Amino acid sequence: MKYLKQILIIISVSLLGELLHELLPLPVPASIYGIVGMFILLYTGLLKVEHIRETSSFLIEIMPIMFIPAAVGLISSWDVLKAHWLSYMTVTLVSTLAVMAVSGLVTQAVIGKGGKGNE
Repeated sequence: MKYLKQILIIISVSLLGELLHELLPLPVPASIYGIVGMFILLYTGLLKVEHIRETSSFLIEIMPIMFIPAAVGLISSWDVLKAHWLSYMTVTLVSTLAVMAVSGLVTQAVIGKGGKGNE
């Protein structure tokens, strides 16, 4: 019963994101609304991590499996993609490196800020 309650909480926040996506005239994906909503609920304490811990851990553990349909879609579309594969690979490489660099800098800034406050 615990897992059912946890998955219903997560699905409810996702549904809220879908509703916001439909109601607000902004080009923001519903998943982003859901993530921001979950963050706000957790940050304000309206939702405790303990309320969703087991189910969210399970979903994170199986996340790689969720990429299989996307990979199969790319493979089945190879005849369309092969004309521009070098462009796609270049954009993928550059954007991945940019995300890694920005994530590293933000992490260092957050750790540095947290360390200064403790001294």
